[in-house]
Amino acid sequence: MKDVGLWTISKVVLNHPHPCCPDRVEMLKQHRELSMFVRRTIETHEEARIKPSKTYQSFVAAAGSHHELSFIERDVRNYITGEVRNISEEDDAKEFDVFWADARSRAAFEYFRDVVSFDTTYNTNRYNLVLGSFVGVNHHGQSTLLGCALMKNEDIQSFKWLFECWLHCM
Repeated sequence: MKDVGLWTISKVVLNHPHPCCPDRVEMLKQHRELSMFVRRTIETHEEARIKPSKTYQSFVAAAGSHHELSFIERDVRNYITGEVRNISEEDDAKEFDVFWADARSRAAFEYFRDVVSFDTTYNTNRYNLVLGSFVGVNHHGQSTLLGCALMKNEDIQSFKWLFECWLHCM
């Protein structure tokens, strides 16, 4: 059955394999949270370059025990990487537009300039930058990257700048 993509379910076990511990339910991910005070403290410690483990230990010391906290050290690390650093990186990233095409792309354009397509993503990366790609079709019918760009937004000025760079480069 496996070879044709079909599977047969032969046994289903619905009971839980170990006893649940209701007094520790608060440590399940959906029950953990960082209060506004904790978030601001983490941000302050991150700016002061205090390690996440030291930040967490300061909360443990203040609470008396890690059992008294509504979060774990991993939550502190996740908040730093997911929120604090991304915000500062986003601010840095919003300061520029970038266009890229290397020598191979320019050479490919000389051969495969009959069909060139330009397409943009819809702010899907973590910095909310628009990724634009110039793609050609080679003599085998395959897509060939001819250049790409990261733009802070999709306004007329950004596209005008990008296409002027494209023409100048090619």
